[in-house]
Amino acid sequence: MAMDPSLITVQHLLGVPDDLEKLLNAPTHSYMRDTKAMASTPVDVKEYPNSYVFIIDMPGLKSNDIKVQVEDENVLNISGERKRNEKDEEGEVKYIRMERRVGKFMRKFTLPADCNLEAISAACQDGVLTVTVPKLPPPEPKKPKTIEVKIG
Repeated sequence: MAMDPSLITVQHLLGVPDDLEKLLNAPTHSYMRDTKAMASTPVDVKEYPNSYVFIIDMPGLKSNDIKVQVEDENVLNISGERKRNEKDEEGEVKYIRMERRVGKFMRKFTLPADCNLEAISAACQDGVLTVTVPKLPPPEPKKPKTIEVKIG
């Protein structure tokens, strides 16, 4: 895509870099961070007759580090952050080797229409977060309406 010559002149006058078009079309830093967070958070999803269950490995996280939310009335958002401890009970910490991931994580799931959003529950035990989304009971089939016929 060629730029308008007047825009090129303004670009040079303002000292904007020549690769402006490349910068404008590049993904934002927050988009890249969120994409990386979503890709690095594995989740198992199970369907049972009465519920959907999401199982996420989150070793070393406390419940106040994890958020489970429902957005837009049908999107389940599971997010949180693992932080590096610079100090602990024994004082200043110096890492010799660090292999466990730190940073934000996030996963979003569009929930089916048969979910009971008011009864969602979440529990974290032994580093595994389990989010249970109950299903709504199926609607009862409509019964035919009987009308009494009067003979008169």
